[in-house]
Amino acid sequence: MSLDDPCFVLERNETEPDIAKLAALITEPARAAMLMHLLDGRSWTAAELGRVAGVGAPTASVHLRKLVDAQLIQMSPAGRHRYFRIANEEIARLLEQLSRLAPTKPAQTVGAKRASSSLRRCRLCYDHLAGRLAVAITESMIRKAWLIEMEPWYRLTDTGREALAELGVERVDGRTCMDWSERRLHLAGPLGQQLAQVCLARKWLQRDPRSRALRITPEGADFLGGLFGVSIT
Repeated sequence: MSLDDPCFVLERNETEPDIAKLAALITEPARAAMLMHLLDGRSWTAAELGRVAGVGAPTASVHLRKLVDAQLIQMSPAGRHRYFRIANEEIARLLEQLSRLAPTKPAQTVGAKRASSSLRRCRLCYDHLAGRLAVAITESMIRKAWLIEMEPWYRLTDTGREALAELGVERVDGRTCMDWSERRLHLAGPLGQQLAQVCLARKWLQRDPRSRALRITPEGADFLGGLFGVSIT
């Protein structure tokens, strides 16, 4: 029997992953807005995520339940509220990869243009820095021979360990992550996470209360600019 024979029927393999179902969960506009908002690594309430997605409380709850059931996000109860967060780094990495491949929506208002500019300048990519600042820091560390790129890893050199020791950064390596806005690699993984934590703890960077953008403080511009030899603009 040949493949052209009308009697030839390929049996559906029920063990194959249902990527169509996963794609439908992620790409529904309201759920996509919620997931992208959660990429800052923080936990948000259903009401907050509903406002981000532009839907009412009952609709937001339905969307969030679907995302929880699919193990894309996790829910933690706290008193009268329920807080939602990205399930793990693997999910965050998937969303960032989709962002890199997706077409960019043009900003229509002054506020939207300002928000887009802030995200491209510096933001959190789940637990590490992203945007122009993150790319500039990463490339500076490579030029200084503090990092060696060994895709998909960044290996911290002895020189790099000494340079970052005063920041309290442990002897850990990092991972490469493609920046969706810059289309260049930035530092992720354990080393990227530690660097982000230090910058936030020392208030060189401050969180935007409404998005995952990070504001570079004057002290941060001075210190990071001096340490890494980059222009903070």
